Amino acid sequence: MKNKIAAIILGAGKGTRMNSNKPKVLMEVCGKPMINHIIDTLKTVPVDKIVTVISAEGQDVAKAVAPYETCVQAQQLGTGHAVNCAKDAMQGFNGTVLVVFGDTPLITAETFRRAAQKVEDGFAVVVLGFKPENAGRYGRLVMNGNELDRIVEYKDATEEERAITFCNSGVMAFDGRYLFDILARIGNKNAAGEFYLTDAVEVAQKMGLKCSAFEGDPQEVASANTLEELAQLEVYYKKVS
Repeated sequence: MKNKIAAIILGAGKGTRMNSNKPKVLMEVCGKPMINHIIDTLKTVPVDKIVTVISAEGQDVAKAVAPYETCVQAQQLGTGHAVNCAKDAMQGFNGTVLVVFGDTPLITAETFRRAAQKVEDGFAVVVLGFKPENAGRYGRLVMNGNELDRIVEYKDATEEERAITFCNSGVMAFDGRYLFDILARIGNKNAAGEFYLTDAVEVAQKMGLKCSAFEGDPQEVASANTLEELAQLEVYYKKVS
């Protein structure tokens, strides 16, 4: 890689749906917190900088990721807002920026490198996609050749768009020269009043920038919001380790 690589890990989520007071990213997969699996992988990419976005009560997460830097998302106002909370920590960084959710511990270093390479190839926004057995209610990635045309949420998708099997994992990579300009233009005029990172694709295109997506393994991009999903991650992890 020619560019330097940084990673912003979104780690402000709570473990409410796992019936735990522990932050979600500290739930363990095979004896290690999910977020530490991610950091260990990122170190092998290798990345030059890691910043974790934590909640106001995220002191335990800060301890778990030390000595890497953290920043606080005081209010949970969406994924776009969460990434923007890292702006000061990322000041002056113009390389590739990976954005990773702290509950996706199985993504490989090779997949992160593929995302970074797509940015070096000239795409300002890159999305990691996958093709699950059942696309269900995942957001769909609408491609136009090698370029990503748009991300369509299931509830907003037409029947034709719902037939698309290429889905959004949530993991993204950005050209750091444009990341925070893009985030500054994302609005929150939606039912939840939140700033969605997925809107970065539309914003980037309006700025004249190119977007793309590439396919990863469905098991690799699996995340955990419930105890059942956490148990499934352990099954997947044991298969690949």
